[in-house]
Amino acid sequence: MPFSDKIQLLLQLNSKYTMAKKKQKQKSASFKEALGVKNIFENDLFNFIFGVVLFIIAVYLIIAFISYLTTGQADQSMVLDLRPDEWLNSKKEFQNSCGSLGALLSHFFIARCFGLAAFIIPLLIGLLGIKLMRAFQHFNLWKWFLSLAIIMIWCSVAFAKFLTPLTGEQVYNPGGDHGQFISQWLENVIGSPGLTAVLLLVAILFLTYVSSETITVIRNLLNPSRYLKKVKFVITNNEKKTANEQEEEVMSPVITVAGDEEETKTIDLTPDELKKKAEKDIIVEHNEPITDKKDRSDIKDNDIPLDVQTGKEEDNADAKRVNTEVDLSTPINPKEPWTKYKYPTLDLLAGNKNERLVVDNAEQQANANRIIEVLRNFSVEIKSIHATVGPTVTLYEITPAEGVRISRIRNLEDDIALSLSALGIRIIAPIPGKGTIGIEVPNTNPQIVSMRSILDTAKFKNTPMELPLALGKTITNEVFMVDLAKIPHLLVAGATGQGKSVGLNAIITSLLYKKHPNELKLVLIDPKKVEFSVYTPIVNHFMAQVPDETDSEEAIITNVTKVIRTLNSLCRLMDHRYDLLKLAGTRNIKEYNKKFIEHKLKLTDGHEYMPYIVVIIDEFGDLIMTAGKEIELPIARIAQLARAVGIHMVIATQRPTTKIITGNIKANFPGRIAFRVGARIDSMTILDQTGANQLIGRGDMLYCNGGEPIRVQCAFIDTPEIERINEYVEHQPGPLEPLELPEPPAEDGGGGGGGSMDVANLDPMFDEAARAIVSSQQGSTSMIQRRFSIGYNRAGRLMDQLEKAGIVGEAQGSKPREVLITDMTSLESKLASLQH
Repeated sequence: MPFSDKIQLLLQLNSKYTMAKKKQKQKSASFKEALGVKNIFENDLFNFIFGVVLFIIAVYLIIAFISYLTTGQADQSMVLDLRPDEWLNSKKEFQNSCGSLGALLSHFFIARCFGLAAFIIPLLIGLLGIKLMRAFQHFNLWKWFLSLAIIMIWCSVAFAKFLTPLTGEQVYNPGGDHGQFISQWLENVIGSPGLTAVLLLVAILFLTYVSSETITVIRNLLNPSRYLKKVKFVITNNEKKTANEQEEEVMSPVITVAGDEEETKTIDLTPDELKKKAEKDIIVEHNEPITDKKDRSDIKDNDIPLDVQTGKEEDNADAKRVNTEVDLSTPINPKEPWTKYKYPTLDLLAGNKNERLVVDNAEQQANANRIIEVLRNFSVEIKSIHATVGPTVTLYEITPAEGVRISRIRNLEDDIALSLSALGIRIIAPIPGKGTIGIEVPNTNPQIVSMRSILDTAKFKNTPMELPLALGKTITNEVFMVDLAKIPHLLVAGATGQGKSVGLNAIITSLLYKKHPNELKLVLIDPKKVEFSVYTPIVNHFMAQVPDETDSEEAIITNVTKVIRTLNSLCRLMDHRYDLLKLAGTRNIKEYNKKFIEHKLKLTDGHEYMPYIVVIIDEFGDLIMTAGKEIELPIARIAQLARAVGIHMVIATQRPTTKIITGNIKANFPGRIAFRVGARIDSMTILDQTGANQLIGRGDMLYCNGGEPIRVQCAFIDTPEIERINEYVEHQPGPLEPLELPEPPAEDGGGGGGGSMDVANLDPMFDEAARAIVSSQQGSTSMIQRRFSIGYNRAGRLMDQLEKAGIVGEAQGSKPREVLITDMTSLESKLASLQH
């Protein structure tokens, strides 16, 4: 037999052995699953029952431990000399409230192990039970377990060291045998002072691990200046005094001694005496209020030197000033004064960190064989085929044989779908960056991608993105994230029920897990009134709104009129921020905020820290149909200019038509997310190419930002999870009210036309012509001529009047004019206002 045939035979045998081993594993797994052994700890009912049992055991142990403190001595002889017939405690000889078992357990854990610190053991068991019952999820079990274990061991040693002389003739050592042994061993090695130093060091390290504020407390305790006297002088001035009285004026400083308790004394000093005290580093603070609160908060006592000026009445204003210097070595913390705000924890989300992807090898092999068979039936040969399994879709990469044209494979899309009996077949020919052709085939059993599995990853936790959006997982099962600050605006579209609202919730959740309330503000616009109402608890922390006397409590905007006011207000804020950027000599919000933090901007010039503002509109199509250009124009202006000043937009619609997503909107929204749509033309409107009509729904989406669309399974987050996150944020320290946006510019009384409107000389056909143009959405002079059988001159005058009334736009040469009103309701109200 030739050597090559031997190699081929060995490969075949190895393949058969591998397949047989896989089948054996599958049979074993199915047998375990039939017995109910598989994933028993993922069963919610089992976890609840097991948690109840653990909680009851914890309560039992606590009662037994407490009883042991008074009955341990009486039970000592029986515990040490326990005979088999005494286990049942039939004669009630054991004094412990929990019987013989309670006495034995208490003796073991308290006397033989950790002493009084053993009370932490039932606490740990109780926490585990509560966690399994899901009665309270807002804590990290492993962190609590580690912390309480360290506390228990430390207390055991410390009690044995310091409490042993105080206990008298007890049957147990306060630190137990464990603490007594370690305490004696360390005293033998490093002595009693050394043991005390070790205990103190471990306590400091542990408290530092628990909270970084421990470092600040220790620094303050070791700071010598804390125990020195600080004297503050308040220079008083009475402007009503005469010139003679001012010459003899005696300043009455207030001396404040700063220590553990603040003591205030008032003495009278002459100006000469005051200057002498100033030479001895006495701190002087003027009693005049400082107008800028940020300037006042940045001034430290040690940074205010004495600069007392005396003079006559005309110099009185100068005499009131005290030179101040701000400490520039410490950067401004943009999170102040809410530095204790804590970001939401991952325990608020359902799901597991390590969600395993279930791979069905039999399904993969069957689909690969069918693809090869279909291609061969049409005389298309391939070199190889490789499968990459994702949560909902498997990508089959095929390498065509030489001489095979890509178009031949692309044209077989429907035939492959028929052969696989699957919907949502999508062919990528070729795959960018590879010499292969991709065929995306939906999995028979698609998996849900939980939000927790996305956020609980190093990629999200360590991301340098300014506004990270964790959208889901790709076909290769990798976390897919984008930076909204770089997109910079996002258009989301898809049919009803295909995952659009869940995608918006995933976007908001990503931002809440990464941004501080001082760093981010949201403007939520919800025409349907029910999608964003769940975010009402975090209105004060994260929302921005225009002040409105009639409805000041509604920060989540549902009224169309308020939507227009808010968008115009954002335009005004955008212009104001650009003025500040120009004054600061910066090009974008990132450079501006960096300068602000580094004390390079003067607060007296109106500079302030700029938070990012993200505007999210849930149903853009409804707004366009209701308000038309009044909505589209400010959105287009924000989309064109607001990127540099940190204002970004995410708009969503379930009607991706050209009337809703106009060319102006598409040009300024480079980021696109397309969920499943019903028609190819809708996919073309969103992505400028087909593909969205071939998705399978339930969060299956395509993301595009100028290149080839990327298929992503959107992360799923349910309403209870959102409610838990909002409840958590609501109870964190933060702003007491929403960010107030500037008042929008006053609206003009006339329409949108240019020039004055002579209502008395309107053409008799004005109303009919307006209705014809709005109903047909065609602002053409020739159309008016044909419709009403009038001459060109009269039709031209009608068109000029319609322009002045704000119904059509300006002339664009030979092109039809732009119709500014999109629905008949708005037109009728416009015509009624003209008649009055």
